[in-house]
Amino acid sequence: MGKSSIQNNIRKLRFHHDEMTQKELASKVGVTRQTIVAIEKGKYSPSLEVAFRIALVFDSPLEEVFWYEPKDDPD
Repeated sequence: MGKSSIQNNIRKLRFHHDEMTQKELASKVGVTRQTIVAIEKGKYSPSLEVAFRIALVFDSPLEEVFWYEPKDDPD
């Protein structure tokens, strides 16, 4: 069974919200800038609460910010 991954549109959403910085988003969500960097790069999956907070900042449904993308093993 392959790895799975949570994908996101955070970088694009930040750009479309007056080019919000990672630091500004982190402050609004209550996490560190490093956490936002890791989430954006797909190196860290946020808790459900943090995911909802990020979606609220962008006034977007959770599914427009995050989605699940299964990764299959190449057989």
